Amino acid sequence: MNKYKSLAMNTVIFAIGSFGSKILVIFLTRLYSSNIGSEDSSTKELLEITLNFLLPIFTLSISSATMRYGLDKEYNKKQVFTGSFIVCTGGLALLFVTSPIFRLISFLNYTDGYLFLLLLYVCASSFRDLFSQFVRAKQLLKLYSLDGIITTLTLFLFNVIFISKLQLGVKGFLFACILSDSLSALFLFIAGGLFKYLEMKSFDWKLTKVMLKFALPVIPTTIMWTITGFSDRLFIRYMNSSKVQLGAAAAGIYGYASKTPNLILMVSTIFYQAWNMSAITENNSKDKSEFYHTVYNAYQAMLYITTAYLIAFVKPVTSFFVVSKNFEEYSDVYLYVPMLAISVLLISLNQFLSSIYTATCHTQNSAWTSLSACVANILLNILLIPRMGIQGAAIATLASYLICYIIRIFDTRRLIYFKVRHFDFIINMLVLIGMSYTVIASPRFKIFYLVCGLIFVTSYNFEPIMMTVKKLLKRH
Repeated sequence: MNKYKSLAMNTVIFAIGSFGSKILVIFLTRLYSSNIGSEDSSTKELLEITLNFLLPIFTLSISSATMRYGLDKEYNKKQVFTGSFIVCTGGLALLFVTSPIFRLISFLNYTDGYLFLLLLYVCASSFRDLFSQFVRAKQLLKLYSLDGIITTLTLFLFNVIFISKLQLGVKGFLFACILSDSLSALFLFIAGGLFKYLEMKSFDWKLTKVMLKFALPVIPTTIMWTITGFSDRLFIRYMNSSKVQLGAAAAGIYGYASKTPNLILMVSTIFYQAWNMSAITENNSKDKSEFYHTVYNAYQAMLYITTAYLIAFVKPVTSFFVVSKNFEEYSDVYLYVPMLAISVLLISLNQFLSSIYTATCHTQNSAWTSLSACVANILLNILLIPRMGIQGAAIATLASYLICYIIRIFDTRRLIYFKVRHFDFIINMLVLIGMSYTVIASPRFKIFYLVCGLIFVTSYNFEPIMMTVKKLLKRH
């Protein structure tokens, strides 16, 4: 099977496994917006982001190395998994020991009443992440996809019980996540036969040090991306302004505005999971430059078209996701979606480029390029949010991811060179930003402008997609 068909097949497997779960996520968003007010929604968002902040620190991001070295045939899978499990367990034990410090930090006052549940959430998510990455390393993709469906189904059912029926609000959300992730970890451990790879006598400190050398730079990378998402909500929640409305309610609105662009992230994540495996396995192939060029062009084209459609139909799509019947403040959420949609497009492109760092073991490059986005985001938040409110946060997010993309597109191609059409990127970005402005400003002939932008983006990006389809249909 050629590398294009292998990538396509893996993408289809991940898509099948993710389709049902992604549909259920849509209903979860409706469930949350119908039962949780904007202030509590802001707390829920902050707890989720805190999880993403704590998880890489106390697990040392070892799961990223688990897949990288588990896929590599040069390394013993028992040694890889045992070393990863010991590092993860030791880190989580340290988390519980140091957790009382959380109560001393006023900055984390939103964790009051939720701290113990948050710690359990981190533990359940950590083991689920570790086990799922090792299942991918064993190339049990069907099992990985099946787990995705089961996990989201249980998450949905637990949310219905705890939030809709028992009206437990944010605590109900945490209960649902803990139970769902715990069941997923148990399922993967048993169904994937992971217990066969857990042997204390197989622990190899030398290999574990190599894995940690790979994983440690991933920690600041993950933290930087988390801070980039974290800072927006915190600035909106805690900053004061005489010009625009800020506070917990505004932070909750911003949180829901970010849900709709996740449609793009859903699609890109499915592809990224398959692509990351191909990038690792094809790292030593002779024609990898051509492979990267073809796949990247098609991937970009798909993202441009998907984003254009989302912006053009942003109001009806957002109203389906976010129910404003019970909370009137949600009716204007769609105005903040277009800029965030372009931000998600840039996140997806940055993900693609980060696979080069993973495949070539240059994770330190991923860290410093992520730092550029983090610093830019914080500075722009301070500058724009007091003047432009929620929209300022969306623009700051877009600009910071753009800066990271510009740095990475040049840096990664020093490691693996492939042709990139920079002019196409500039043209598409200008059109998408123009469409976003049309939605926000709502000028006369708004629909006409949006339709013109949609037609242009679709036709302009049609050729790269068709070239990739021909590669897939090619027999030899």
